[in-house]
Amino acid sequence: MSDEEPAPTVDGEPPCDRFTVVIRPVPGADTDVLVLAGELDRDTVAPLRRAVEERLGVARIVVDCSGLEFCDSSGLNALLRARLRARETGGRLELAGLRRPVDRMFEITGATSVFRVYGSVGEALAESGVEGGGAHDRQR
Repeated sequence: MSDEEPAPTVDGEPPCDRFTVVIRPVPGADTDVLVLAGELDRDTVAPLRRAVEERLGVARIVVDCSGLEFCDSSGLNALLRARLRARETGGRLELAGLRRPVDRMFEITGATSVFRVYGSVGEALAESGVEGGGAHDRQR
């Protein structure tokens, strides 16, 4: 997104410059990748919630956390709820690319035992036989 384009808003709220979600549908698969970047906390969870709600019905959502620099309990709670919402609609939500210090918080809370976690999005997509190239991006 260039500096001249208006940033998207979520539910009428002004955009947050500390956190972004980019949706990448994977061609040829009923899979979407949600690319998270920045700080996921109480003040920034709205774009994640909206992106998950928009993608419900997709068989698989892989959340790319490699660009996530911070995640507090509100962010973790939003991801746990997103996992439950995906399951309610017959899908699944998995995590990829957790890195410090975010992975440490997931370990301490036991969340890594709840989610299926991959080292990278590439590993997650390779496991299902899907290649990640050529996905179309939409930022939220």
